Parts: sequence; C-alpha cells; structure tokens
Amino acid sequence: MRMRIFLTGKNGQVGFELQRALAPLGEITAAGQDECDLADPEAIRRLIRKIQPDIIVNPAAYTAVDKAEAEAELALAVNGTAPQVLGEEAARIGALVVHYCTDYVFDGGKRGFYAEEDPPNPQNVYGRTKLAGTEAIRQSTRRHLVFRTSWVFGGHGNNFAKTILRLAAERDTLKVVADQFGAPTSAPLIADVTAQVIGRYRRQRGDGFPYGLYNLAASGETTWCDYAQAIVTAARHAGKELRLTPENIRPIPSADYLLPALRPANSRLATGKLQTTFGLRLPPWQEGLSHVLQQIF
Repeated sequence: MRMRIFLTGKNGQVGFELQRALAPLGEITAAGQDECDLADPEAIRRLIRKIQPDIIVNPAAYTAVDKAEAEAELALAVNGTAPQVLGEEAARIGALVVHYCTDYVFDGGKRGFYAEEDPPNPQNVYGRTKLAGTEAIRQSTRRHLVFRTSWVFGGHGNNFAKTILRLAAERDTLKVVADQFGAPTSAPLIADVTAQVIGRYRRQRGDGFPYGLYNLAASGETTWCDYAQAIVTAARHAGKELRLTPENIRPIPSADYLLPALRPANSRLATGKLQTTFGLRLPPWQEGLSHVLQQIF
C-alpha cells in the first residue's frame, strides 16, 4: 500500500536524501521553508490538514549552532514548537511522525557511548531546543520515531567535509580541534535507515510496532582533527589539487578554538538498540565519507 508522506526540510542535507530514499514507499509532498515556515505553527497545521498524510517526516531544523545563542527564540520556534505541532497533528489524524534529534542534547561528560536512556544535559541553545522538540514529539503521540544522530554531512548542503575541502584548497596549514569525539554520519545513511524502518512500519502497523527513540549514527569514532585529515587524504587520492596536506592539519584543544556555543567533548552514540530492533547494520563512518566524497567530486 502506498502512503501519503509529508516531508519537511526538502532542501536540507537529510531532507534532500530522504526524497530519494522514501520515493518507493509512497506519494511524497516535500516542503521547504517557502512552502512550510516552521516558525509559523498555524501554517504548519493548515498544511497538514490539507495533505492528510499517513506519515510526517521532519528533518527540518534550525541548525546554526553558534547563531542560535543569539536567536534562541527563533531556534525554539523551529526546533521545539514546530515538532510539538507536528506531533499533535499526527495524533489527531493517526499518522506516524518521524523526527530527528542530535548528540548535542548531552553534555559530553560520559566516558563511554551514550545510550537512548542516558539523561540529557544540553550545554547550548541548539541542544536545548532540539531536546524540547524531541520531548514534545514523545509526549504528543505514541506513534513516533525519533532518530538521534551526530556529525551529519552529505553531498548536498553545507557541512564540515565541504568546509575542509574549501580550506584545503586555500591554505597550507590548518588547526582543528582534537579533543571532541564522535562519528560522522552521512545523510544518505540516515535517509536509507529511515526508509527501511518506515518500510517495516508499512508492513507492521499497529500496537506491535516498536515506536520510540533510537540512536542513529555510523559505527566507529574519530575526532574533528582526524576526520579532517581523512577528508584531505581521500581528496588527494582522488586527484584533487590541494595546497593542504594531511600532515599539516594540526591538532588543538577546544580551549584554543572558542565559539559562542559549547560543544560536547563526547558525542559517541550507542546504536545497538536500532540495529537489534530492526536488523540493521550501521557501517563505519569511513564508508559514508567515501560515498559522499564521490558525490562531491
């Protein structure tokens, strides 16, 4: 049975990939900011009531982490209030709502990998507003899936990988933070996992479906510095002419690179629940990087 799917954030990294991944599952109505202003709750309600979707997928978010410190009200409207409205409308029409959260809901103080049940303690406005949206979704409807992910990048949109490639063409040396740990997670992986889980929902609708919160991140771990070195190494192997070499990417502590918003030192997410529940394999982050760099090149 083909379903009506409403997708927000169609021009974002994940939203762009979701249009591809979800296409076989149903009729997609994809909206960007022009079609659906997430800072306008009533506009959201009108659109949902017009479309009457079976599934609402919401990758859209206010993601300017540092800018959010000065635009807390707007960040909360998009990341907190809009998901609440989507959850309420989903509950009203009996739809599934799929939402995305972030590793930044944690303070980074844990030694190991963060599990779904670990208590959040966001250290910046972005993290607090994303947590607010997640909690609103979970409280407004039982039929929800929340995927918590980390260090998202893709071939479409702006991200760390593209920034490093640009800087590598301009500079001979670069300093990158080396005391923050996580797993770069590609937008294609997030979209493909979402599609597989929704595919199961389509086959197994009802009380037996395992709704809830799941960590969704690539396997393995790295630092921003090692990640940058991997990007430059891959680009040079692909024949890209760059001024920067991996050896000239120098590690620095976070204390030497001050930003308006604090970042967690540990963003590692345990993904056993997702893999076991849905029978999935989450590949190493290097696989996703190789795939996306091929798109970029």
